Amino acid sequence: MSMIFTGGTLVCPTGGVTRQDLFVDGDMIVNAAAGDAKTIDIAGKLIAPAIVDLGVFGIDAAACRAGGIVRVGLMPDQAPVLDDPGIVARAAHMGKPDIWIHPLSAATQGLRGTDLAEMAINVEAGAVAVATGRRWIADSGVMRKVLAYARDCDLVVVAHAEDGGLAGDAVATAGETATRLGLPAAPAMAEALAIARDVMLAEDTGARLHFRQVTTAAGFDLIRAAKRRGVRVTCGITPAHLYLSDIAMSDFRTFAHLSPPLRSESDRQAARAAIADGTIDVLCSGHDPRGPEAKRLPFADSEPGMAGAETLLPMGLGLVRDGLIGLDRLFALLAYNPARLLGLDSGTLASGTPADLIVIDRDAPWQVRADALAGKAANTPFDGLPVQGRAVRVIKGGAFL
Repeated sequence: MSMIFTGGTLVCPTGGVTRQDLFVDGDMIVNAAAGDAKTIDIAGKLIAPAIVDLGVFGIDAAACRAGGIVRVGLMPDQAPVLDDPGIVARAAHMGKPDIWIHPLSAATQGLRGTDLAEMAINVEAGAVAVATGRRWIADSGVMRKVLAYARDCDLVVVAHAEDGGLAGDAVATAGETATRLGLPAAPAMAEALAIARDVMLAEDTGARLHFRQVTTAAGFDLIRAAKRRGVRVTCGITPAHLYLSDIAMSDFRTFAHLSPPLRSESDRQAARAAIADGTIDVLCSGHDPRGPEAKRLPFADSEPGMAGAETLLPMGLGLVRDGLIGLDRLFALLAYNPARLLGLDSGTLASGTPADLIVIDRDAPWQVRADALAGKAANTPFDGLPVQGRAVRVIKGGAFL
């Protein structure tokens, strides 16, 4: 179908925020309308690149559609682990036609952190990056080999930034809240220690390294310093660590049991400063749907993770309303930057790129209600929060979802 989107405001990470028409022919964005193009009036709405969500743990097409996400970078922590070309190829195809799935293959066999997985073969099967999964690779020699192998394959390594020796079985960040609740806790510097080592290895090997989530002031300082030295390092964060501190765990609500855990208020403020000054490159959902059997347990026994796909967009728009970032910067964080990291040509409204689009009512008020979310699980730490903004139309490859 050929379409003209008229009357709206275009939000492009590379072209800025403009008032003009957008033309689509088939599955591509084009410079001019075809003769038989259908006109779609989106007066008062925004039209932007659909979200590229880097680092999801579960495929949830309904949640992604509701959140304006049409491409996901799927973490290797699946059953079975994405460490074999046949498994990777199956993962790459299982979301069609609802969502583009871009698998991140396991850095090591079974994600055990010992023997390297076959990256080159997994790339041929459809992998777009390599990841350490939910865990840190403790053996520095193995991590150096991972980075060197990925460099030779021209792949980014997506790493978990948490020293496992310090973190252990902790479910919270050491501090007043964890002490008062009696929860197993680890010091926040577990993150900085992991980042420091992996940055040094990336600098030594010349590899591209992306930390899926950085959440502490010390971690952001290390990322800034590495970037100044020219290290090929980037980092992401979820809205939870921008809006919530460890105080959100005070009632033992397991929806606030996350990995990495919620941090102190000072670290939360440091995260907001880091997104404002450009230290953070990617805003991701961390979508990790968990059912009642995983969450209706004592806090320390519950599983970490949150359902984040449906709240990613409104929480991102909240950062714009707070004056931390502009709209074009928001969609660089949500679409353009993650697409570049994964080697995709989407994430922009430039002519000749895929017609993956979302039409947004940025002021639409609604309340996050766990029992009303479209996804397969409702473990959101934002349950009950009033928000503004949602995707009203989602277009994948030129077709409405």
